Amino acid sequence: MNMRRDEVVIGSRVISGAPRRAWMAAAAIAMAAAGLALSGWFSAALADGDPMSVTQQTVNQALSVLRNRQLVLADRQQQLRRIVEATFDYTEMSRSALGYHWKEISPDQQQEFSSVFTTFIEDSYLAKINSYSNQQVEFLRATSDDADYAQVSTNIVDKDQQPISVNYRLLNTGGAWKIYDVDVDGISIIANYRNQFNRVMNNQGYATLIKDLKSKQAALAASLVAH
Repeated sequence: MNMRRDEVVIGSRVISGAPRRAWMAAAAIAMAAAGLALSGWFSAALADGDPMSVTQQTVNQALSVLRNRQLVLADRQQQLRRIVEATFDYTEMSRSALGYHWKEISPDQQQEFSSVFTTFIEDSYLAKINSYSNQQVEFLRATSDDADYAQVSTNIVDKDQQPISVNYRLLNTGGAWKIYDVDVDGISIIANYRNQFNRVMNNQGYATLIKDLKSKQAALAASLVAH
């Protein structure tokens, strides 16, 4: 995890420059939408809608928040954080991000990791919401492997740039479709973190991972206050 605070690591690649800005715009939309999808704002839609309609309503609501330039940045960040914290399943995301290492750490460490990872994820993408500059979203199709899992494919269209593929992965839990991962341009957000965390766990252990994660989260928190 030896990277600058402003770098985005995708597997072994570091994205920078114009492609990085486009990826950040996609990530800002995707993560805001994912958080809104799991919030109380969409409880009725999630209970009753099919995967496509749920995703459309979710993304459109997220875009309205991102486009609201009447609010100062800090207020938009606060609104998105409050929404995300309502019902985002960060415990499942944390478990998935650590992969098989999750069972190797104690219950207290699991709770500690979930808390730090939750704040790190929120701050990482709240810090990037200004990357959104009126990109449009095309809803392409919904597919499913079985009755409980579905994927909604979309494109983020930016002027004079290639469309960015964003796929929302949904799980039917108790009759409600919920987004549990977002794939941006072929890269799963959670799988990306899992690859990085596994390397640290394999080579240096949990103590180093949580220390590095806390340090990076603190740096991100400071950057949010500075805006």
